[in-house]
Amino acid sequence: MLERLKQEITLKLKSAEAFKGYDLPEVEFSAAPAHTEADISLVWAMAAAKKLRKNPLEIAKQACQILREITEIKDAQAKAPGFINLTLEDNFIISTASDRRIKSSEAEGTKHSILIEFVSANPTGPLHVASGRGASLGDSLVKIHRALGYSCDSEYYVNDAGNQAELLAVSLKARKEGKEPPENGYHGSYLIDLAKRIPADLPEKEYGRWAMEELIKTQQQDMKDFHVDFTRWFRESDLHKAKAPQQALEFLKKKGLAYEKEGAIWFGSTQDQEAQDDKDRVLVRKDGRPTYFMADIAYHKNKYDRGYATLIDILGADHHGYVPRMKAAVKALGHEEKSFVPIIHQLVHLTEHGEQVKMSKRAGHFITLRELMNDVGTDVCRFFFASRTPNAHMLFDMDLAKKRTNENPVFYVQYVHARIHSISQAAQEKGITAATSVSSDLAPQERALLLKLVWFKPVLQNCVRDLSPHHLTTYLVELAGLFHAFYDNCRVLDENNLKVTQSRLFICERVAERIKKGLEFIGVSAPDKM
Repeated sequence: MLERLKQEITLKLKSAEAFKGYDLPEVEFSAAPAHTEADISLVWAMAAAKKLRKNPLEIAKQACQILREITEIKDAQAKAPGFINLTLEDNFIISTASDRRIKSSEAEGTKHSILIEFVSANPTGPLHVASGRGASLGDSLVKIHRALGYSCDSEYYVNDAGNQAELLAVSLKARKEGKEPPENGYHGSYLIDLAKRIPADLPEKEYGRWAMEELIKTQQQDMKDFHVDFTRWFRESDLHKAKAPQQALEFLKKKGLAYEKEGAIWFGSTQDQEAQDDKDRVLVRKDGRPTYFMADIAYHKNKYDRGYATLIDILGADHHGYVPRMKAAVKALGHEEKSFVPIIHQLVHLTEHGEQVKMSKRAGHFITLRELMNDVGTDVCRFFFASRTPNAHMLFDMDLAKKRTNENPVFYVQYVHARIHSISQAAQEKGITAATSVSSDLAPQERALLLKLVWFKPVLQNCVRDLSPHHLTTYLVELAGLFHAFYDNCRVLDENNLKVTQSRLFICERVAERIKKGLEFIGVSAPDKM
């Protein structure tokens, strides 16, 4: 309903005599700032000023006169330097807040499929905290895309090819013999645990492959317990079995983008003056072994060949140099560079008692995701990770994460769902059921709460636009705050006023639904009791 209002406003303004004949921008909604007595704020007048060659404030005043004619708008006011502040009719807020539909018309008009690849950690050790941040980001984006109606899959790329298995075997053998792994090997006491479980009849040459499969199982269990489910775990070894790197190489050769030099085969990305990469890269080494870059090109070609039109790769902080070469490769494969969307998430620093948490004894040089989950809980991990944009470094406050008070945003939001469940149970015991709508005579706290419900879908759309779920966690905390204000000022169960009680129960139910759905999108539970 909010989308329809936006379309009506856009049409009304563009067809108005004062603005007719100009190529004017679309109207975009944003919640009005807290200090204004309005519901929606538009910057349309400022965006249109250049085309109309008028003062933005004058444009805003003209627009307000036009917008006051729309039924759903109670009032429209122009504010310097050119804001248009709208106050909505209460009935429109009630009906929109009551609408449970989430699917977006933008998604319904989009037929192409999206593939989001994330984590994709080497199967040579346990997952670390940074992998958890990538997993949280990817899983939340997949869930939000699907909720809005997009066709979206998720994938974990298992790097189970190359010389990793051999190096893992050497490291594991050293641990089995009570020795330290070689300097370039894999360290950490997790290999000591693994060495104790080596089957007695397993040949040494199979140590690496066996250990890798065991570690893949561990990573899969970690993801399951972290509430992350992948459409597919795609193995790099399957690419090589299908000779995908060779096929991709032949494709590049036919396009004149692969050449031989010094006994190796190179990718000629610099032949394209518009390519972003700054130098040519080796695809096949002198000894005939394909590079990781060659395998990555084959893997992305495989993604496109499977019918995906948009490839979103979630990468760790050390992958900045990877982006230009993959954009060049995507273009060489015959696809638009914009169809490849890399997201680089920054590092996570754990702090406790004001100091950075030291490295894990088990992993050797990093804190494992499993340790963090065991220490503070999966719900807290998921909510905290989702609360920051991927491009921002994150300080994960362990002291705050362990608190079960309103200081902890996870507890603050979950407690609303639990409290509403308690209210509903009390109402059932008294034989009171919620109304099917809301009384139009709203208290200020009721109106504020309902207005916040109106913004749920636009918040999800913002998450997709910015490829970050942080908008949703902010929304949930703000919604929880408004509910607490409502609960403190508006008595819900009042046996002397059944109509008001039923109306407020309806509001509570809608809030609980939004809280539960929002938490679900970021992989967090919505408990009935706390």
